[in-house]
Amino acid sequence: QVQLVESGGGLVQPGGSLRLSCAASGRSFSSDLMAWYRQAPGKQRELVAFITDDGRTDYGDSVKGRFTISRDNAKNTVYLQMNSLKPEDTAVYYCNAKNPFRGTLWGQGTQVTVSS
Repeated sequence: QVQLVESGGGLVQPGGSLRLSCAASGRSFSSDLMAWYRQAPGKQRELVAFITDDGRTDYGDSVKGRFTISRDNAKNTVYLQMNSLKPEDTAVYYCNAKNPFRGTLWGQGTQVTVSS
């Protein structure tokens, strides 16, 4: 079964850090564009960060300088290191894979809550 499974979410205080993981299975994702999105209650899903198959990255303006996306193709896993977390980072975070031949795949999401 081809799937993406996110993990690493939870409750953290403002200023804290979390690392999210997205484990891909069922095929190789080394050629895919991998991304993290998030959706807060009552808001549209927004792009947080993406990483290309050759390692180029880009970030949403609200997370630049605080979040880092990376990938380990040997482990078929993508990571999102989140530092200096703010209450407004609270959302469900989704992993996404885009492949020109295989289409788009979403994970089930992991909840991140930033609160004191």
